Amino acid sequence: MKNEEYEFWLSGPIQGVPDLLQPAAHALLQSERELKEYTADFPKELLWAKTSGRASVGFHMNHITGVLDRMLTYAKGEPLSDEQFQFLKREGAFNLNTEVVDLQDQFSTKVAEAIAYFKTLPESSLTEKRTVGRKKLPSTVIGLLFHAAEHSQRHIGQLLVTVSVLQSKTL
Repeated sequence: MKNEEYEFWLSGPIQGVPDLLQPAAHALLQSERELKEYTADFPKELLWAKTSGRASVGFHMNHITGVLDRMLTYAKGEPLSDEQFQFLKREGAFNLNTEVVDLQDQFSTKVAEAIAYFKTLPESSLTEKRTVGRKKLPSTVIGLLFHAAEHSQRHIGQLLVTVSVLQSKTL
């Protein structure tokens, strides 16, 4: 069997990623794979459609990219940039010119950036204190990176349901 037939957590360690970050790296890579799988044939006309009062597929795709970007910034001990705040404001913005593949690519780029960042971290740095947001809420490097991974997985699940419901209505 090829490794692609297994979920990432069953595919062995990712070379260069610290042992303690393997689960976060696996979850991000799984999210990337599932995002592409679930939206492979998704019509762009439905990207911003909402069903049952839930967020649109386009929002989920933007949001997981934005959250990952913000969590990486906080993990590095940096404040968010004006560009990041603007992205946050536009995460759910209706845009008919948006292509599904562009949203897939933006998440893939951010996942690759995250994995590359993981490879630079010594395990001894993972418990370093970090703060989140303007209120400077307490966290740690590992807390931020695990949140980014589990948050991505949660939104992929929500995206799958929304994709399924919207596509069943068009059949």
